[in-house]
Amino acid sequence: MRRLLTERRFSFRFISLSEHINMRRFNRFFAAAMAMLALSAHAQSDEARAKKIVNGVCFVCHGAEGESSSEVFPRLAGQHAEYIAKQLEAFKSGKRKSTAMGEMVAKLSSEDMVALGKYFEKQKVQPEPPKDPELAAVGKYLYLHGNKFSGVPACASCHGPAGLGTASLPRLAGQYAGYVESQLKQFHTRERTNDNAVMHTIVEKMTPLEMAAVAEYVSGL
Repeated sequence: MRRLLTERRFSFRFISLSEHINMRRFNRFFAAAMAMLALSAHAQSDEARAKKIVNGVCFVCHGAEGESSSEVFPRLAGQHAEYIAKQLEAFKSGKRKSTAMGEMVAKLSSEDMVALGKYFEKQKVQPEPPKDPELAAVGKYLYLHGNKFSGVPACASCHGPAGLGTASLPRLAGQYAGYVESQLKQFHTRERTNDNAVMHTIVEKMTPLEMAAVAEYVSGL
């Protein structure tokens, strides 16, 4: 009888311990599941927020999916989210000058800018072949090797051989040639001063033809 009671007590303890372990596992699983749901809901909320802003404001110039309507406006599809958010902040603060963009972003919050960056980064890039293959060939050499005679470094050293850039350096691959050329000229004249001063040092050594050639090349990447 005593042995039977001891076995039952041991059995109850074992069941209790087993239930405790299972409950802990369940709690961990439940917490992880809730966290994943929260992240998913947040991501969906960000996308909905971004789409509302895009359809209300951005699409007129940049298109609903970041494929801009003109070379005057940059393609945003595939651009790094962090870089987009940084530029929007710069337009809002006035560090990057543009009357039109300053007005567009005036009411955007930092959360809006982050959401827009994530939205456009997800969009598919649709590059087109260079319009001037011969000019693009010159641009390819400059992009990959630079100009040792004038001291222009290879663009690829920062933006990568495929022009994909980084979170802090813009993707150039597939960008409109006209837009890239205009930004290089603005760096040269110091009209654009919000980004790293390294660009001023580089571009001041470039000729107008070199700027056009590099821009033509990256547009087809």
